[in-house]
Amino acid sequence: MDTPKHALTVDNVIFGFDDGELKVLIVKHGEGESRGRWGLPGDWLYPDETLEQAASRVLLDRTGVRDIFLEQLHAFSEPQRHPGERIITVAFFALVRSDAHALSVGKTELDARWVNVRETPELIFDHNTILTKALARLKHKVRHEPIGFNLLPEKFTLLELQRLYEAVLDISLDKPNFRRKMMKMNLLVSTDEKQSGVSYRAANLYRFDLRVYKELTEQGFVFEV
Repeated sequence: MDTPKHALTVDNVIFGFDDGELKVLIVKHGEGESRGRWGLPGDWLYPDETLEQAASRVLLDRTGVRDIFLEQLHAFSEPQRHPGERIITVAFFALVRSDAHALSVGKTELDARWVNVRETPELIFDHNTILTKALARLKHKVRHEPIGFNLLPEKFTLLELQRLYEAVLDISLDKPNFRRKMMKMNLLVSTDEKQSGVSYRAANLYRFDLRVYKELTEQGFVFEV
């Protein structure tokens, strides 16, 4: 019996947050059967790299970002997921500030852009399924781990943090209740500074306590909405 031949790729679901919207990075293919169609950024697994190294390379190539949150999501191996040949992909997801990084277009791509995660066009192959699974994972994480370190600026307002939670969970949160929960976790540290350059009453700026952030990430909690 001949040894089965399976090609292996990585696909990245790169989430960003900007102007109160949760966004995802998509790229337009420039070659092959998928030319002119949108998909998640990905690439083949090179012979001399691990899956994690490949996913990090794709992230670096598209956003210039390295050494940030990047987590393996799931392996997608449906026999017919790719037309013409058997290709198994391992998906990862990352969290970055979408307004802080210049996007790069890959050698075989025509365009790259951020889109609202809930306004994503029809993607190639099973990429919509991959995105749906990544969003479900992110929703789970936001209820059990702190979130925002890689999505918000170093200093942020409580309203910006609330809008992040609302964008991920796709719900509206009660402002006093949300702020009370955040303060109770001792996760936030006041910078004793206020917003600048705004036409309305400037809000207080906060930052994350990195020690508490790490502890809550490791220990977990339950965020009730």
